[in-house]
Amino acid sequence: MSFLYLLESVRNPVLDVLMQAVTELGGATLFIVFGMLMFWCVDKRQGYFLLTVGLAGTFLNQFLKISCRVPRPWVRDPAFTIVESARADAAGYSFPSGHSQIAVGTYGGLALCRREKWVRIVGTVLAVLIPFSRMYLGVHTPADVLVGGLCALVLAAALWVPFSRVGTAQRLMVPVLAGTATLGLVLLGYVSFYHFPPDVDADSYAEAVKNAWSLLGVTLGLAATWVADARYLHFPTKAPLWGQAVKLGLGIALLLGVLEGTKPLLSLLSGGAPWAHLVRYLLATLFAGIVWPLTFRFFERQEKSRGDAAR
Repeated sequence: MSFLYLLESVRNPVLDVLMQAVTELGGATLFIVFGMLMFWCVDKRQGYFLLTVGLAGTFLNQFLKISCRVPRPWVRDPAFTIVESARADAAGYSFPSGHSQIAVGTYGGLALCRREKWVRIVGTVLAVLIPFSRMYLGVHTPADVLVGGLCALVLAAALWVPFSRVGTAQRLMVPVLAGTATLGLVLLGYVSFYHFPPDVDADSYAEAVKNAWSLLGVTLGLAATWVADARYLHFPTKAPLWGQAVKLGLGIALLLGVLEGTKPLLSLLSGGAPWAHLVRYLLATLFAGIVWPLTFRFFERQEKSRGDAAR
């Protein structure tokens, strides 16, 4: 806690706002945006890489959170204060840091898979700065961010080996996705059947159950996407700049629409059962991986037409 108290002593309104803005870059929404950007617009193989690192890392993160059940810093030390703007996104257990895991997995993964120097520099800076912001805001300890970041770093380094080459990625995609799904099944079985102590935080436990079902749905959807694209779709990623903006912007909006639009109906049909989260996220992933890419040939034709006109 001594390092957190040191950071607490240097806080000021300007830094508070800046660090809150930085920490928002490590949220799940930005992970979805960058994952879809790579998958739809840049390089499918690298998109699969980022998404798989994120999924496997989140499975591991959730397993450690509900297993270790480490309270937040201000719960452990009531005299410690946090930046209040960060409290809303700091519910549940503290160890390891989910934002750090997402930041290192996403931005560190980008730095690993892209050759552009500026991408590597920006990715590395964000992979360091976002975990630091979690400590500055007072919502995580150094141990939280270190373990969260290291888990993501190890996963990214390990998974980049099969994903770094096109032929290897195609051969090993099935076992990689099967391994990721196995992690999801282990987490789901753990939170469903393990007898946790009576003092387990009810909200944290409910969140772990929800995430286990949701992430397994995403993993199954990603596996179905790979099969459909490898055998039938072969969707392109090329498009003019305006087309890429439409693909990403409208695609993200529709994806979020599927997620939110199916929520009330599935909740009603399931009677509030947790398996509804699996179905909801499976449908959203199938939309993102199969349905929306059916439009990409149109955008590719616009790119080819522009190239022909320039000749």
